[in-house]
Amino acid sequence: MPKERSPRRRTAALSVAAVAVLGGAALTARAGVVGAADRTAAVAPAGGTSAPPARTPPTASAAAPPGSASAPAPTGDPAVFTGLAFDTCTAPAPSAMNAWHGTSPYGAAAVYVGGRNRGCAQPQLTPSWVASVTATGWRLIPLYVGAQPPCRSGSNPEKLTAGTAVDLGSADGADAVAAAGALGMRPGSTLYLDVESYDAADTACAAAVLAYTRSFDRAVEARGYRPGFYGFAASSAAGIARAAAEGTPDLPTALWYAKYDGVEDTVTGFPFAAGLFTGHRRGHQYRVDRRETHGGVTLTVDRNAWDAPVAVVG
Repeated sequence: MPKERSPRRRTAALSVAAVAVLGGAALTARAGVVGAADRTAAVAPAGGTSAPPARTPPTASAAAPPGSASAPAPTGDPAVFTGLAFDTCTAPAPSAMNAWHGTSPYGAAAVYVGGRNRGCAQPQLTPSWVASVTATGWRLIPLYVGAQPPCRSGSNPEKLTAGTAVDLGSADGADAVAAAGALGMRPGSTLYLDVESYDAADTACAAAVLAYTRSFDRAVEARGYRPGFYGFAASSAAGIARAAAEGTPDLPTALWYAKYDGVEDTVTGFPFAAGLFTGHRRGHQYRVDRRETHGGVTLTVDRNAWDAPVAVVG
């Protein structure tokens, strides 16, 4: 995931043979420099091991259009994928996705659906692309690069403050739903808010991030979608896990944590209390910037062990 400046702009690679296949499209993974703290396991938070409490669904009109502020809250079980997933900054061309399907170990791919801090252009990411790759058999993980922490170094187009956190979260949650819906991702999809690393010792910063995230979650859920969260095991994800252990309401329903330990699992080495985010609600980014060739096409990707909700398409 992105770690500095505009998120997710690592350079990806194409094999010479694949350039013709992909029509010269530039494929990128994520960008920036990860601090040493981001590459270490977070300390499991104290305060209990129970999963986040169920939220009371907002009152809504059943006749409201999907994605509207008054759409019904999601009901039933979410769509879940269990297996390996990859992420890269720019959605690959359909030909690349076709080449990797069945020849790579991956069954899901993360895509950046929006956010002012999204670092890469998305020429491929259209409703027809979503429909095409899901028809092939891919499952998609929608990521929204929202406002970044006030104590985070670097220049981001959108940063939150304690004073703007709630309003920004509400606006970004609505925007995330609109962006996902425009791509054909239906209500019931889980949308992952991407919050990058920050100084976990800065309690005021952590509180602002939590306020923003909870506001984002309320806005997403009020429109019939489910909120998820991507963050680092030593900072942003740790803040969510700590709040979950404390029983804080309006938290993400799934946690995707970056911990670069090479463990292809969501249970072994889980950096937080064992009872948190169980029941198919964990993703683990365990390696980054890996150059891989499958089906004659080479991409540079990040690797994820996945046992969590994904987008609902079709």
